[in-house]
This record gives sequence, structure tokens and C-alpha cells, in this order.
Amino acid sequence: MDNQVVMRCATVADETFLWRMLYHASHMDRQPDRTPDDARRDPYLAAYVEGWGRAGDLGCVAIAPGTGQPVGAAWLRVLPKPIGPEVEGLPEVATAVLPGYEGRGLGTRLLTCLVDAARGMYPALALSVRHDNPARRLYERLGFVTVGDVVNRVGGRSYVMRLDIGL
Repeated sequence: MDNQVVMRCATVADETFLWRMLYHASHMDRQPDRTPDDARRDPYLAAYVEGWGRAGDLGCVAIAPGTGQPVGAAWLRVLPKPIGPEVEGLPEVATAVLPGYEGRGLGTRLLTCLVDAARGMYPALALSVRHDNPARRLYERLGFVTVGDVVNRVGGRSYVMRLDIGL
């Protein structure tokens, strides 16, 4: 685990970084000829970041020691179109860390930070994760449970997961 990385709350000034993280969270970084700007042009994905800082938006950003640069983020927002009827009205979580920072425990720290910050604001959180994404084990370890199954934006399958956190 990278204990030197500092966690802080996401601010309006983090919107540009959240777009970059959305590119990674959506796996566009694994698609040929895709750039972070492609996430901005995708209406479904854009809903996760566009106009960041609205009422109810909440996020945590991981800051690297020495450089002070952000290296990961976990954030949530209530989207206009939920990922599934099982999670309608709940904020949806997105999370990613920059390449080279994976496997250091940052995902766990970011999500723990986000869940702690969301307690008292929301009764539960939702997310979707591709069937073949090993991050599913992280989500399950943190208490997320599978409540549905959907076709994702690229035509594959994703689990819809929910974490009850109580108000």
C-alpha cells in the first residue's frame, strides 16, 4: 500500500483531472485511437463529470508525494439515467488510478474515503463493473453486492453493484 499518497476532497478545480480519470475508468484507454476527449463526447460518460461541482457531487483525489500531482480519484454523482432500475436515484461511483499506480492499495483508499464522505448524505451507492474486471473483488471486499446485470456502452456485460451505507 502506498501510504505516502495523501487523500483530499475533490473540488471544482479537479474537473479536468476527473475527465482524465473517466477515460481510464471507462476503459477507453484500452481502445485503439481513443483519447480523454472521447469521454467528453460520449453523452453517457460525460454525465459523470460535466459541470463538476454541482450540489450532491462528491469525490476524493489521491495526491502523489513530492510532486503534489493527482494520481487517482473516486467520485460520485446522481446521474440523469441510472445504470439499472435496482439503483434508481442513487449516486453512481466512478474510480480510477493512473497507470503505474495500480496495485498499491489506492483504489481501496479512494473508495473508503468516498464511502466515508458519503455517509449521512446518501442511503446507498451504486456502480457498474465489467464482468471481466478484477476490480469487482475490491468492490465486494468493501461491501458492494451485485444487484443486476446490464449491457455496457461497448456491448459487453457489466454487473450493477450497490452498497448500502445508511443515512
